[in-house]
Amino acid sequence: MTKRVSLAHGNGGLENNELIKEVFYKAFKNDILEKSEDAAIIENGKLAFSTDSFTVSPLFFKGADIGKLAICGTCNDLAMMGAKPKYLTCSVIIEEGFEVEQLQNIVNSMKKELELNEAIVVSGDTKVVPKGAVDKIFINTTGIGEVLYQGISSNNISEDDLIIVSRDIGAHGATIFTAREGIELNSNLQSDCASLFPQVKALIDSKIKITALRDATRGGVSAVLNEWAKQSNICIEIEEDSIPVSDEVKGVCEILGFEATNLANEGTFVLAISRIDAEKTIEILNRFNDKKNASIIGKVTQEYPEKVILNSPWGTKRFLDIPSGELLPRIC
Repeated sequence: MTKRVSLAHGNGGLENNELIKEVFYKAFKNDILEKSEDAAIIENGKLAFSTDSFTVSPLFFKGADIGKLAICGTCNDLAMMGAKPKYLTCSVIIEEGFEVEQLQNIVNSMKKELELNEAIVVSGDTKVVPKGAVDKIFINTTGIGEVLYQGISSNNISEDDLIIVSRDIGAHGATIFTAREGIELNSNLQSDCASLFPQVKALIDSKIKITALRDATRGGVSAVLNEWAKQSNICIEIEEDSIPVSDEVKGVCEILGFEATNLANEGTFVLAISRIDAEKTIEILNRFNDKKNASIIGKVTQEYPEKVILNSPWGTKRFLDIPSGELLPRIC
């Protein structure tokens, strides 16, 4: 562990995991926290509980803004545990001089996304700090959800499961980077930011046997798969040519040297689903995706426990490692 915190410690990858484990888990150790799920399951499995903070730059980008992101982020964490979002808190730190019109636009985005989730903000806090003490506006949301499907856990993935991704990956990370750097693209690239509970509810209503769900935010699909491999002591083998990546995201990755599997998503999730329900799951997910590109991308084996293998179309294999270094800070 380094002596000082760097931007890499917030990347959702290797350094971030080290910081959490060596500082926060060491101080706050308990059985619920150590499960390392997207949301804590409390009250004998009846409720899910999660919190998240949002510092994205820029505040407004194609497909969403920090307000929509703040609601989607916390509601999605609850949905990943099979819970319906119900009650949220909202805490805001605002830099003096921030335009009220922009604040109203952000809050209106939050309102719309709350309505989609049929959730409400029941408490909050507002702080205004001197100019330069914060970059425009930071938002924290905490949520409580009612668990509709019990037993979802990234600690229980087995060889009975297949690995699925709900749609094409990397759109949020690519959108934020191009907006931040002022790169003008003649394309339809925009963030995938969206509320995921409707999709999860459809899976639950269809009696799909769900083992694990995880929205692939910071660190992208690579981080999710590596975390799962370690938590369940399994090997995950991924077929590279089965991973859906849009032409726009491929272009950004080729220009800038990124891996699409490392890029953040805000409306894309990874699923570990019983083999017998995998095709039905794809059918359900594609009802919510105009591109209809939800895909089975891999399987669970014991080839190399706690590792993720990427199988190329040419018959070669390599380890898909957890992201490290400062890829894209302030992505959410």
